[in-house]
Amino acid sequence: MITEADGRGDSRNKQLMAILHPDGLFELDWQASEQLLDSNDLVALTDIFKQYEQHADSFWFGLGLIGDSEATSDSLRYLMHIAATFVRKLARNPDIEVLRGEAKAELEDEEIQMLLDNAPYLAGSQYLDHDWIELAWNRLHEAFELTVLQYEGNIVELFRAGGYPVHLVGRVYFHLVENKKEGEEYPFSFMSTYAAELSAEGKSRHLPLKNALLEYGENSMKLLDLLSTVNQASEKSGFIAELVESGDIFYPIGLTAGEAYTFLKEIELYEEAGVICRIPKWWSNKANALKLTVNVGDKQPSHMNADALLGFDAELWLGGEAISAEELRQLLAEEEGLAFLKGKWVEVNHKRLQQALQAYEQAHALMDESGLSLVDAMRLQLNARTMLDISEENVQLEVTNGQWLAAVLHSLTHPEEVEPLASAGEDFHASLRVYQERGLDWLHQMKSLGLGACLADDMGLGKTIQVIALLNVMRTRKREKALLVVPASLIGNWMSELGKFAPSLKYVVYHPSENKEITEDDGSLEANELFITTYGMLAKYEWITNRVWDTLILDEAQAIKNPGTKQTKLVKQIKASYRIAMTGTPIENRLSDLWSLFDFLNKGLLGTAKEFTQFTKSMRESVDGYTRLKQVVSPFILRRLKTDKSIITDLPDKIEMKTYATLTKKQVVLYNKLVMDLKLKIESAEEGIQRKGLVLAALMKFKQICNHPDQYLGQQVYAEEESGKYARLREICETIYEKRERVIIFTQFKEITESLRTFLEQIFQHKGLVLHGGTAVSKRKELVAEFQGKEYVPFMVLSIKAGGVGLNLTSANHVIHFDRWWNPAVENQATDRAFRIGQQKNVIVHKFITQGTVEEKIDQMIEDKMKLSSEIVPDIQESWITEMNNEQIMDLMRLTI
Repeated sequence: MITEADGRGDSRNKQLMAILHPDGLFELDWQASEQLLDSNDLVALTDIFKQYEQHADSFWFGLGLIGDSEATSDSLRYLMHIAATFVRKLARNPDIEVLRGEAKAELEDEEIQMLLDNAPYLAGSQYLDHDWIELAWNRLHEAFELTVLQYEGNIVELFRAGGYPVHLVGRVYFHLVENKKEGEEYPFSFMSTYAAELSAEGKSRHLPLKNALLEYGENSMKLLDLLSTVNQASEKSGFIAELVESGDIFYPIGLTAGEAYTFLKEIELYEEAGVICRIPKWWSNKANALKLTVNVGDKQPSHMNADALLGFDAELWLGGEAISAEELRQLLAEEEGLAFLKGKWVEVNHKRLQQALQAYEQAHALMDESGLSLVDAMRLQLNARTMLDISEENVQLEVTNGQWLAAVLHSLTHPEEVEPLASAGEDFHASLRVYQERGLDWLHQMKSLGLGACLADDMGLGKTIQVIALLNVMRTRKREKALLVVPASLIGNWMSELGKFAPSLKYVVYHPSENKEITEDDGSLEANELFITTYGMLAKYEWITNRVWDTLILDEAQAIKNPGTKQTKLVKQIKASYRIAMTGTPIENRLSDLWSLFDFLNKGLLGTAKEFTQFTKSMRESVDGYTRLKQVVSPFILRRLKTDKSIITDLPDKIEMKTYATLTKKQVVLYNKLVMDLKLKIESAEEGIQRKGLVLAALMKFKQICNHPDQYLGQQVYAEEESGKYARLREICETIYEKRERVIIFTQFKEITESLRTFLEQIFQHKGLVLHGGTAVSKRKELVAEFQGKEYVPFMVLSIKAGGVGLNLTSANHVIHFDRWWNPAVENQATDRAFRIGQQKNVIVHKFITQGTVEEKIDQMIEDKMKLSSEIVPDIQESWITEMNNEQIMDLMRLTI
């Protein structure tokens, strides 16, 4: 639950989210939101959450009886929809009062697929598949059975208690069937039946309604109860009222086409009254309805880029058959009702026919004017009604991709089918995993098409190395100019990775931490292929936004999720032929973030902000809104998860990565001052214990400065902006929280653990745990159990000594070494608190290193030592540093940035 730590515990700036778990399970939790709940919505959602906490076993079924509101999150609404589908199916069982908890609701494979297709973006979507729906359906049956066992009243009262309009059916059925004989005066037949009492086998017998007159005889009350749904229907329908009055309701009768049309149009009234209707499939089958189809991109354009024009065609369909505009005009001349056309019954509705004809003519007028760009063609999937000016829902509209466009989009959503590159270019020093090679191929294909690409692989899967490989390919083939925009905290990471994997790729960093004097004409533009700057520097270096770049790359692209900020607007002003957005944060959790990202990648694809807002609002009423949105955006997003079966065998169980942080101005001042103090003291110190003590004490102080200035100064403020490591920690933990994962943070220093806890609780919006040497032994087992438990506890901060032994913390799949012990054996032992036998997750280990400091230099020295040994050095103690001479020690300590 949202913590009180940041003042949001009693705030209305939150929403109730659903997070999926494996095996048909889920959890509900509060999450901070930009939306302000009104008091009524807050009370309603709080009540739902209390029901979830207090009645976990039966809650699934209860969700189906609760109506949603505008304040209901899409993820929670989706669970409500599944549960409501279950309830509606139960409500259509006429024997539910007899069967009670044993009543079953059958779910067809086609319905399961529809639930999957129409799922919104939500946390835990990686678990959402055919098996998850089936398991959830079984749990709904279990929840219903438990609810009924605890409920003494009848089922009607139970269903109505939720206040959601659930129409329980009676035992009467209306049947309309087609009379196949030609030339009949009555081409349709109508009949009423009822479900008689259950047989010994527990099955209902369906009998003509006239049999009820004989079965119930003089028991008029029982007959009236049976006919109660018919009487309710007759109150709303003159057609049924006439059948009741004449007595024809009890007998099979013939219907004219006009009478059958009246019956079909009134089906909703009958079902609301509780009558079950059995009708010809062609009436409810959308494939037979009146519709306009638009087919785009059947042939490859003469030249290929994002502006290439694609041809498209429009056709009218009725009754599952193509129909010409002239035939449609002829139907308009006939009376409204049912018409027998090309061997099938179809509806003649003048309003719908007229609108379909108008839409068809508008589509052809658009075709005569011009073709569609690839982005416009994709946008047509999402917003065809607006683009073709079809305002009414009376005309069914279907947009399909032609042969060429379908093949292109298929390859983009199946990177394994993209034509592979021969290599990652010359002088590339890495062996890419198979899925990384596919990522490189996909990025290159998107570049060749001129389409913006979002590389959204899970943290730890190597987004950076895939982009560096692409840059190296372009360097080898053609000298292009690429601009990379990153958070300042990531400069060190990129510099390290570039030097390691693509040493021949020439780059320059446009940031004061690396280059003090930077101008447009300093010669670096001609000398380099890659230009790195930060989001914060774009306002300072205006000339960056004025030139046209071959490639523009955003790392941590969630930095532009808010379209109204100055930073986002500056980024979107940069001109580039090809754009890449890198993010490990699921971009789907907030649709406004998705729009802003695509406004950068492929402007116009999701329309204007206003159009997209209107579309997202309409998705609440549209059964296929999310399906269309996914169809539009999925070709532009490459997202592989650590849990993907296609890549999990390609991953090591433990992924170790160095995470570089940069010093803030305050840290630089303190660090340099300490270097000068050490220089003076060490030069005057005597050899032996005094000198060793000075060096080891200085090492400890340098570590403290790298962590946070306040730790070194003994203060308790710990402002985030004063520490490069805190900034980096936020970026990593925000991604961990978005995926509802857990993390262990190790530090050597007990005094910083509470500061880290306070900071992390603001990020995770949940309480976390701290365990250090001062924690009572009796309390430790309790803390471990809480971290390993069912309730979401996102993080635990441990001192490396206290956390090094005797703990099993396998709920975590992230380990962060906030400061380094400089002893691989000790660090590995601590890491193994999460990475243990029985761990079912891939564990990602982040080793924090402050760039240019003693941390980076000692890390490199240890790595060099380990390379020289055939085995990992079992025990490297800090004491070996004291054996260096004064010059070596000062070189080690001196800041090199």
